[in-house]
Amino acid sequence: MATGRDDFVIAIRSAFLKKKDKQKFSLLTLIFLSIFVIVLSSFNFKVIQITKLAINEIIYRSSYISSIPENKIRQIISEIKSHLEVYERNQKELVKTEKTEQIKLLNNFLTEENKKLRELIDESISSEEVFAKVLIDKDSPYLKSVVLNKGTKDNVKIGMAVIDEVYLVGQIIEVNYTNSRALLLSDLNSKIPSVLEPYDIQAVVSGTGSNFAIIEHTQKDYIESFENKEVIAYTSGLGGLFKPGIPIGKIYKDETSKIKFFSDFTQLNYVKIVSYKVGGEK
Repeated sequence: MATGRDDFVIAIRSAFLKKKDKQKFSLLTLIFLSIFVIVLSSFNFKVIQITKLAINEIIYRSSYISSIPENKIRQIISEIKSHLEVYERNQKELVKTEKTEQIKLLNNFLTEENKKLRELIDESISSEEVFAKVLIDKDSPYLKSVVLNKGTKDNVKIGMAVIDEVYLVGQIIEVNYTNSRALLLSDLNSKIPSVLEPYDIQAVVSGTGSNFAIIEHTQKDYIESFENKEVIAYTSGLGGLFKPGIPIGKIYKDETSKIKFFSDFTQLNYVKIVSYKVGGEK
């Protein structure tokens, strides 16, 4: 009888191990198990509720535990990125600080060097200003001048500079007791020693009788390179009438030998008459 029972069990196992039968068994098992769970869940058995809670607890705890490594990795990556960003910002700020210090040291050096050069050539420049109103605008094909309401009673003298805001517009050529006359830079007789920057070229800005001036007494080779940069004409200080560095005008882009004045001489209303003292002498 025992042998017959074992043979019966082996036969049943062999049948279930067949591929098709095995798949059918698995599918039927899942179906019956699902129906069984649904039926049980419809009844409010305490054992079922506890089992569900236990299963949920296990699932939630497992999910939390399994997510710890991932969250930790994300946190580490975030901290690394944050540290890299802070390091990069610090490096940029360090470069800016170094550049600022370099510029500051260079400015201090240039200031001290300029002071020493001034002391060496005994050239200390001071100025006295008189504000004046334009009374008459004498405009003719050959004469470009204006009459101002300041004269000898206001310490105005021949040769003093006439300034519109910060721009040179002319110089005093005639003085009376209550008024004076200034020759504008656009006049044919106006010749101003100048320097052309950023090339540091000495030149003479000459009036043409029109609303522009021309560059004279400079090398033609330099003029060819003016097309690539903006060139500004300043007073050079040669001749002792004007201090160096007063803006006059800039080079026309299409005409490298012409100067366009910064001031519009037809719109002059109030100007400054300035006397410069160079090296302790007027």
